[in-house]
Amino acid sequence: MLSARPKIADLVLQFYGRSLHPELFEVHRNRVVQRSAYTATLNITTTGHVVCWQQPEGITLNEVATSALHDLPLKRRLMSYRVRGTYDDRIECAGGLVYETSVDIEQADNDTLRSYQQGLQLAGEKNSVLLAFESGGRVGLGAFSYIHFESRARSLRIQALHTFPDDGVILKSQSSFTLPAE
Repeated sequence: MLSARPKIADLVLQFYGRSLHPELFEVHRNRVVQRSAYTATLNITTTGHVVCWQQPEGITLNEVATSALHDLPLKRRLMSYRVRGTYDDRIECAGGLVYETSVDIEQADNDTLRSYQQGLQLAGEKNSVLLAFESGGRVGLGAFSYIHFESRARSLRIQALHTFPDDGVILKSQSSFTLPAE
């Protein structure tokens, strides 16, 4: 298991059509969103985040932002991207569920990183999960992870933001899980 925030160059975003063992991740904060059609668990991990979507019918999906060095299974991995620049993807899953994601990397100096972190800390944790990591690098500014969610009866929208102060980068992602209308 990794114990430090990876370099942005090592980061991957993966999507699985299966459950992943919780012991694979060092979870620092989490939040559970419960609806009649699904349960979602939003985890901030040392290396990024894990969003686990579960439906009562037994369908389980996982979005994982982590280091490429993190040894995760290949079985039923539906998507894997090295995080570079901007990209969008869409996957139609079992039962008509649609998963969509959009990822962007933004260069940021220390003042911009501090500003983001202060603004998000002031926003609080209503409909969100956030964590400020201690500084462990040369810039004296700790990493920050923030996940905001919008939960509806048949959909969940996630906005995640992770800072990488040693790399001068902010990773921004938006993902949605949408069930078909009944």
